[in-house]
Amino acid sequence: MTALVTALGLLPLALTAGAPGNEIEGSMAAVILGGLLTSTALNLLVLPVLAGRWLRFPAIGV
Repeated sequence: MTALVTALGLLPLALTAGAPGNEIEGSMAAVILGGLLTSTALNLLVLPVLAGRWLRFPAIGV
């Protein structure tokens, strides 16, 4: 939820990166958005797959 709200807040700034006076902030917003997207994808998709592959979790309540 935090990443989604941050991405929604930075999206207008990243889309107007070519506007005069917005060169630095727009590029920085695009980099931050890329980091948010990749870190979210890694945490939601890749990390559980890797954990299920190499880690053994004991059964709970047995």
